[in-house]
Amino acid sequence: MHPYVEIAKKTIEEFVKTGKIASIPKEIPEGMKKKAGVFVSIKKRGQLRGCIGTFMPATENIYSEIIRNAIAAATEDPRFPPVHENELTDLEYSVDILSPPEPVRNLDELDPKKYGIIVIKGWQKGLLLPDIEGVNTVDEQLRIAKLKAGIDPFDPDVEIYKFKVERYK
Repeated sequence: MHPYVEIAKKTIEEFVKTGKIASIPKEIPEGMKKKAGVFVSIKKRGQLRGCIGTFMPATENIYSEIIRNAIAAATEDPRFPPVHENELTDLEYSVDILSPPEPVRNLDELDPKKYGIIVIKGWQKGLLLPDIEGVNTVDEQLRIAKLKAGIDPFDPDVEIYKFKVERYK
Protein backbone atom coordinates (compact mmCIF):
# COMPACT_ATOMS: atom_id res chain seq x y z
CA MET A 1 0.00 0.00 0.00
CA HIS A 2 1.36 3.42 -0.95
CA PRO A 3 2.31 5.59 2.07
CA TYR A 4 -0.26 8.27 1.10
CA VAL A 5 -3.06 5.69 1.10
CA GLU A 6 -1.77 4.15 4.33
CA ILE A 7 -1.93 7.57 6.05
CA ALA A 8 -5.52 8.11 4.84
CA LYS A 9 -6.61 4.61 5.95
CA LYS A 10 -4.97 4.83 9.40
CA THR A 11 -6.29 8.37 9.94
CA ILE A 12 -9.88 7.40 9.13
CA GLU A 13 -9.76 4.21 11.19
CA GLU A 14 -8.33 6.02 14.24
CA PHE A 15 -10.80 8.89 13.95
CA VAL A 16 -13.86 6.66 13.47
CA LYS A 17 -12.85 4.35 16.36
CA THR A 18 -11.59 6.95 18.87
CA GLY A 19 -12.58 10.43 17.66
CA LYS A 20 -8.89 11.39 17.79
CA ILE A 21 -7.02 13.07 14.95
CA ALA A 22 -3.78 11.33 14.01
CA SER A 23 -0.69 13.24 15.03
CA ILE A 24 1.86 14.33 12.48
CA PRO A 25 5.31 12.83 13.14
CA LYS A 26 8.24 15.16 13.78
CA GLU A 27 10.08 13.67 10.81
CA ILE A 28 7.90 13.74 7.71
CA PRO A 29 9.16 11.83 4.67
CA GLU A 30 10.80 14.22 2.18
CA GLY A 31 8.17 13.75 -0.55
CA MET A 32 5.38 14.76 1.83
CA LYS A 33 6.91 18.08 2.93
CA LYS A 34 5.77 20.05 -0.12
CA LYS A 35 2.39 21.77 -0.39
CA ALA A 36 -0.29 20.55 -2.79
CA GLY A 37 -4.01 20.17 -3.14
CA VAL A 38 -5.13 16.69 -2.09
CA PHE A 39 -8.33 14.69 -2.52
CA VAL A 40 -9.13 11.60 -0.47
CA SER A 41 -11.75 9.24 -1.91
CA ILE A 42 -13.42 6.36 -0.10
CA LYS A 43 -15.25 3.55 -1.85
CA LYS A 44 -17.33 0.78 -0.33
CA ARG A 45 -17.75 -2.31 -2.51
CA GLY A 46 -16.83 -0.24 -5.58
CA GLN A 47 -19.31 2.59 -4.85
CA LEU A 48 -18.31 6.08 -3.78
CA ARG A 49 -18.65 6.47 0.00
CA GLY A 50 -16.96 9.85 0.48
CA CYS A 51 -14.68 12.26 -1.34
CA ILE A 52 -13.35 15.56 -0.03
CA GLY A 53 -10.32 17.57 -0.98
CA THR A 54 -8.62 20.83 -1.65
CA PHE A 55 -7.57 22.05 -5.08
CA MET A 56 -5.08 24.46 -3.49
CA PRO A 57 -3.14 23.52 -0.36
CA ALA A 58 -4.84 24.49 2.91
CA THR A 59 -2.15 23.17 5.28
CA GLU A 60 1.62 23.26 5.58
CA ASN A 61 2.35 19.98 3.75
CA ILE A 62 0.92 16.96 1.91
CA TYR A 63 1.02 14.81 5.06
CA SER A 64 -1.28 17.13 7.02
CA GLU A 65 -3.43 17.74 3.92
CA ILE A 66 -4.09 13.98 3.69
CA ILE A 67 -5.04 13.78 7.38
CA ARG A 68 -7.40 16.77 7.13
CA ASN A 69 -9.11 15.58 3.96
CA ALA A 70 -9.30 11.92 5.01
CA ILE A 71 -11.31 12.83 8.11
CA ALA A 72 -13.49 15.18 6.07
CA ALA A 73 -14.13 12.49 3.42
CA ALA A 74 -15.21 10.05 6.14
CA THR A 75 -17.35 12.47 8.15
CA GLU A 76 -18.27 15.63 6.21
CA ASP A 77 -19.19 14.66 2.65
CA PRO A 78 -22.78 15.99 2.50
CA ARG A 79 -23.82 13.20 0.11
CA PHE A 80 -23.23 10.47 2.73
CA PRO A 81 -23.66 9.82 6.43
CA PRO A 82 -20.42 9.65 8.44
CA VAL A 83 -18.48 6.39 8.15
CA HIS A 84 -19.26 3.93 10.98
CA GLU A 85 -16.78 1.57 12.59
CA ASN A 86 -18.61 -1.52 11.27
CA GLU A 87 -17.89 -0.34 7.68
CA LEU A 88 -14.12 0.01 8.01
CA THR A 89 -13.23 -3.47 6.72
CA ASP A 90 -15.24 -2.83 3.51
CA LEU A 91 -13.57 0.46 2.57
CA GLU A 92 -11.02 1.18 -0.15
CA TYR A 93 -9.07 4.43 -0.29
CA SER A 94 -7.40 6.54 -2.92
CA VAL A 95 -5.40 9.74 -2.60
CA ASP A 96 -4.99 12.22 -5.44
CA ILE A 97 -2.20 14.82 -5.32
CA LEU A 98 -3.16 17.74 -7.57
CA SER A 99 -0.94 19.85 -9.79
CA PRO A 100 -1.52 23.61 -9.59
CA PRO A 101 -4.57 24.60 -11.69
CA GLU A 102 -3.94 26.19 -15.09
CA PRO A 103 -6.45 28.39 -16.97
CA VAL A 104 -8.09 26.77 -20.00
CA ARG A 105 -8.27 29.01 -23.05
CA ASN A 106 -9.76 26.46 -25.45
CA LEU A 107 -11.84 23.35 -24.73
CA ASP A 108 -9.53 21.41 -27.09
CA GLU A 109 -6.98 21.51 -24.23
CA LEU A 110 -9.22 19.28 -22.10
CA ASP A 111 -9.29 15.50 -21.83
CA PRO A 112 -11.47 14.02 -19.05
CA LYS A 113 -9.19 11.00 -18.70
CA LYS A 114 -6.04 13.14 -18.28
CA TYR A 115 -7.20 16.39 -16.64
CA GLY A 116 -9.51 17.29 -13.82
CA ILE A 117 -11.37 20.57 -14.14
CA ILE A 118 -12.50 23.44 -11.97
CA VAL A 119 -15.35 25.68 -13.14
CA ILE A 120 -15.92 29.08 -11.54
CA LYS A 121 -18.67 31.66 -11.90
CA GLY A 122 -18.54 34.38 -9.27
CA TRP A 123 -18.46 32.63 -5.88
CA GLN A 124 -19.64 29.30 -7.31
CA LYS A 125 -16.94 26.65 -7.82
CA GLY A 126 -17.15 23.06 -8.96
CA LEU A 127 -14.37 20.51 -9.31
CA LEU A 128 -14.29 17.14 -11.01
CA LEU A 129 -11.30 14.84 -10.75
CA PRO A 130 -9.95 13.21 -13.92
CA ASP A 131 -10.53 9.66 -15.05
CA ILE A 132 -13.93 9.22 -13.39
CA GLU A 133 -15.80 6.10 -14.48
CA GLY A 134 -18.59 7.01 -16.90
CA VAL A 135 -17.20 10.47 -17.70
CA ASN A 136 -15.83 10.12 -21.21
CA THR A 137 -16.35 13.50 -22.88
CA VAL A 138 -15.37 17.08 -22.15
CA ASP A 139 -19.04 18.12 -22.39
CA GLU A 140 -20.04 15.57 -19.74
CA GLN A 141 -17.15 16.60 -17.50
CA LEU A 142 -18.11 20.28 -17.77
CA ARG A 143 -21.79 19.54 -17.19
CA ILE A 144 -21.09 17.60 -13.98
CA ALA A 145 -18.62 20.18 -12.65
CA LYS A 146 -21.12 23.00 -13.32
CA LEU A 147 -23.92 21.09 -11.60
CA LYS A 148 -21.67 20.49 -8.57
CA ALA A 149 -21.09 24.24 -8.42
CA GLY A 150 -24.78 25.08 -8.76
CA ILE A 151 -24.16 26.64 -12.18
CA ASP A 152 -26.57 26.16 -15.09
CA PRO A 153 -24.97 23.30 -17.08
CA PHE A 154 -25.64 25.20 -20.32
CA ASP A 155 -24.07 28.46 -19.13
CA PRO A 156 -20.97 29.05 -21.32
CA ASP A 157 -19.83 32.04 -19.22
CA VAL A 158 -17.55 30.27 -16.72
CA GLU A 159 -13.86 30.28 -15.95
CA ILE A 160 -12.31 26.86 -16.51
CA TYR A 161 -9.09 25.53 -15.04
CA LYS A 162 -7.44 22.17 -15.60
CA PHE A 163 -5.12 20.13 -13.42
CA LYS A 164 -3.46 16.73 -13.39
CA VAL A 165 -3.37 14.29 -10.52
CA GLU A 166 -1.05 11.64 -9.22
CA ARG A 167 -3.50 8.96 -8.05
CA TYR A 168 -2.55 6.43 -5.40
CA LYS A 169 -4.76 3.45 -4.51
